[in-house]
Amino acid sequence: MKMHMIGNAHLDPVWLWQWQEGFQEAKATFRSALDRIAEYDDFVFTSSSAVMYEWIERNEPAMFEEIRRRVAEGRWALCGGWWLQPDCNLPSGESFVRQGLYGQRYFMEKFGVTATVGYNPDSFGHHGMLPQILKKSGMDYYVFMRPQPHEKELPSRLFRWRSDDGSEVLTFRIPFEYTRWGKELDEHVAKCAGELPVSFGHVMCFYGVGNHGGGPTKENLASIASLSGRDGLPELTLSDPVRYFAEVDPSWPIPVVHDELQMHAVGCYSVHSGIKRWNREAENKLLVAEKFSAVAKDVAGQPYPADFEAAWRHVLFNQFHDILAGTSIEPAYDDARDMHGYAMTIAATGLNYALQALSWRIGIPAEDGMVPIVVFNPNAWPVRAEAALQFGHPGLVGKSFLRGDEALLDDEGRRVPMQVVQSLATTRFRQRIAFMADVPALGYRVYRVVADASAPELPAAAEATPTSVENDRYRLAIDPATGWIASLYDKRAGVEAFSGPAARPVVLHDPSDTWGHNMTKYDEEIGVFTARSVRLVEHGPVKSVLRVVSEYGRSTLTQDFIVRAGVDPIEVAVTVDWHERFKMLKLRFPVDVANPVATYEIPYGHIVRETDGDEEPGQNWIDVSGAALGGSGVYGVSLLNDGKYAFDVRGAEMSMTVLRSPIYAHHIPGPIEEGKDYAFIDQGVQRFSYALLPHRGTWKDAGAVRHAAELNQRVIPLMETYRDGPLPQVGSFVSASHDALVVAAIKKAEDGDDLIVRCYEAHGEPAAGAEISLPHLGRVIRADFGPCEIKTFRVPADAAAPIVETNLIEWA
Repeated sequence: MKMHMIGNAHLDPVWLWQWQEGFQEAKATFRSALDRIAEYDDFVFTSSSAVMYEWIERNEPAMFEEIRRRVAEGRWALCGGWWLQPDCNLPSGESFVRQGLYGQRYFMEKFGVTATVGYNPDSFGHHGMLPQILKKSGMDYYVFMRPQPHEKELPSRLFRWRSDDGSEVLTFRIPFEYTRWGKELDEHVAKCAGELPVSFGHVMCFYGVGNHGGGPTKENLASIASLSGRDGLPELTLSDPVRYFAEVDPSWPIPVVHDELQMHAVGCYSVHSGIKRWNREAENKLLVAEKFSAVAKDVAGQPYPADFEAAWRHVLFNQFHDILAGTSIEPAYDDARDMHGYAMTIAATGLNYALQALSWRIGIPAEDGMVPIVVFNPNAWPVRAEAALQFGHPGLVGKSFLRGDEALLDDEGRRVPMQVVQSLATTRFRQRIAFMADVPALGYRVYRVVADASAPELPAAAEATPTSVENDRYRLAIDPATGWIASLYDKRAGVEAFSGPAARPVVLHDPSDTWGHNMTKYDEEIGVFTARSVRLVEHGPVKSVLRVVSEYGRSTLTQDFIVRAGVDPIEVAVTVDWHERFKMLKLRFPVDVANPVATYEIPYGHIVRETDGDEEPGQNWIDVSGAALGGSGVYGVSLLNDGKYAFDVRGAEMSMTVLRSPIYAHHIPGPIEEGKDYAFIDQGVQRFSYALLPHRGTWKDAGAVRHAAELNQRVIPLMETYRDGPLPQVGSFVSASHDALVVAAIKKAEDGDDLIVRCYEAHGEPAAGAEISLPHLGRVIRADFGPCEIKTFRVPADAAAPIVETNLIEWA
């Protein structure tokens, strides 16, 4: 029997304080740890989070050199090869990859080693694809604490955690607590000793002052010395997680857990809409910018931006589990907003340089009065989507200002429906146009606005009344009394998508704290938003828009239901002006199926969960499918979004949590005192979009993964001019052969000029003989993908060199 005493200091760089205070506490804690190492020959310190080492390196280089020496001696254990300890549900799959990419490469560059133990003691849950991401980031082991036994039963403290692709990491759940505030460890050690019979004879016991830092104290170490050799206790050894896992006996009957590790603090999936939306927006802007910057480097010679990593590091920092979860103090979100703004500015700048470099090289013949528009698609499959842009300026009145006799043509001269919609500027010479663009995989197409007095006026794409819209696929009707969907009839399948009123905005009583501690579901409805007005605000050959304005208390909800020509998803643009407290807003959608199955997208994967109404985390989409009640076969509805992460499914009714309004950083049992003023979260205006995708068959048949990606990474229109150029008027740079294959990231390699291409299989089915074509390089990546497998490829700048598969750190 052995107890590995793990001296650590859980450091929250941001929580009830801002990052500047966390910065100082990291310095103080690391100084203390170094002093304890100097004073005690057998003391070992364990720490994670590359960002804190970078702080020390830049601010106290002498201390950093001390740490480097102690790492080399084996007295300072580097765990958690990530930039920091993030929320482990809400970041995208690629964000988890970047945590390891930048964290592990930093450790290797500065210390000559990488972490082998993943380390997230305080994160509030852990999604089911982490074993593969950890394994392919060089970490064979994992340490966590939440959820604790009362939140999720596990067969053992020590188990092999398996993801859907078959990857496994040896995992340990910390008993009781990761930090110890008291000086004496008697009680804590005794409790941990009780875990030995179910921990195969070895157990880790974590000690040291934490949360705000501090680390192991002299009193802690004296207490351990006094307990060593005491009857009834196992051998106590000052250790670290690396040594613990090295002593695990391979012959032990260690169980396998193939599941996610949930649930803890379910309110964190929705609280503080701002940080959630900034995170999603920044992730996608950086990914799109990287894709086109990589292409523009090879096609147009545009230098690849050197500051993308700095931008990613800001995004990753704000994925810390007390920032992205929404549980920090209010000023911390001013800092987060600014950091996200920095990252998105870098992304927008890099993207603009790339797109302008590409579009400038497209050959567009001169034509009097013609205005060319280039539409770019960032997805590695062909997309049909609305392109909308402002049109005209004072110096071009009569040329690029629409007079009503223009036509829009594609690259082959075919007429494309175009619609003038409400401009973002209220002026005489500035308009906004919208059209449905058909753009090839990760590529572009040129459209031309030309004068054509003979062009006939195109009919509207849908029939409409003030409360309904009908196109070739759907008939959507809004109840004018409530503002809810009264009917969404799928004409192709011959069924009603919903069994009752849908897009129903319900208000729930939510007295829980910021985390939603002790909650598993939110189901106490206390009211609904009801319609103030329902009207048709746009109607033409491209789209029709029904605007519903609803009210509850002092709050207003505006939903624009957008039915477009030739696309299946019905998008809903939402504006909420919220002024309620201790309440939650959900949108409910009762899918008309029997035997419902609820599927949620998780980072680089998906998972089926119970339909019991529990609050669950999700990414870009969720889906409820089952036996169609109004027809035959399987039917379902996918709910897509561009910035929400909290959902529940009760029976066949799926709900999206729009917002919560607790007090900032309220942690039970902290009391709410009368007479004090408190700041409440999510007050005021926020905007986001969701989309409804009714479908025959499953979410796989409907292409839910791709449709959700298109909502988050939209086509980009760019006004151009005519000139000679080497590029044709339509082109594709990257495409995938398999419908279930998602090309998630394309970037320049961290070392050298090679290209990195990362893909994953999204349907949970083998994809044999898959191909990713790179026609601008004359290269094709060929590979077999297992179910839910992530693969990373290095395409050498030398066209004669072979393409090789790497891990997520870009090492072979």
